[in-house]
Amino acid sequence: MPQFDRSLPENLQELHALALDLYWSWNHASDELWCQINADIWNYSHNPILVLQLTSDEHFAQLANDKNFLALLNKLIDARQKYLQEPAWYQRQYPDSPVRCVAYFSMEFGICDALPLYAGGLGMLAGDYLKTASDLGLPLVGVGLLYQEGYFRQSISRQGWQQETYLYNDPGSLPLQPLRAADGSWLIIKAHFLCREVCFRVWLAQVGRVKLYLLDSNDPRNLPSDRGITSKLYGGGSELRMVQEIVLGICGWRLLEKLNLDVDICHLNEGHAAFATLER
Repeated sequence: MPQFDRSLPENLQELHALALDLYWSWNHASDELWCQINADIWNYSHNPILVLQLTSDEHFAQLANDKNFLALLNKLIDARQKYLQEPAWYQRQYPDSPVRCVAYFSMEFGICDALPLYAGGLGMLAGDYLKTASDLGLPLVGVGLLYQEGYFRQSISRQGWQQETYLYNDPGSLPLQPLRAADGSWLIIKAHFLCREVCFRVWLAQVGRVKLYLLDSNDPRNLPSDRGITSKLYGGGSELRMVQEIVLGICGWRLLEKLNLDVDICHLNEGHAAFATLER
């Protein structure tokens, strides 16, 4: 279930799972579904979570009795289950491969506009890696940071200068969910590299068959200054950049250990995650 509280009719409950799986960002078979729910919100945001949040109960009640809509929904549910469960290229070609898991560390991931955690080519490359790994069935997980403000929106002043506008990323309206520990609590990674304890919450983005884990410092137990560690992508000065890279590498590796993942290969998308090699 997603982190936001929105009840749906029983026969529409699977909309939550479809919305949270970013498979829709490169397989557009579900575009028609989101348009039927709320075309205005979908065309504006291309974010199924917002579509579910901003649509009235009355309209959902109507859709719950719409045979054509239910047929489309069930078709998409079956297609997704087939995609997730059937052996992909990697399983067919290398059924006895000794590689158990590849961990892909990156400062940014460009999956889609609904998850604005990227600035340019590096992020788009990382996002395409995850999508391709999902389609091929590669045993890969992604590790990154959840920024309170992702890339900036550019405008040009009357004098011809670039102006940057940063928009707040509200996690409750993003296709994410908190990663839960075995006891049901929100999974937290703790670090002491700033001479004090800092907590990093862990979020999960489902990218088809691939899981993307995102670390977030905006925890109420942290000092106000520490809550801003993951404030902006490439924001602040060199000190904040260094701290972000330490979080990505060191806390990212600690997360993988806490999840008991048998990682054979670490792929570092440029030098931003170099600290992962030290922690490993």
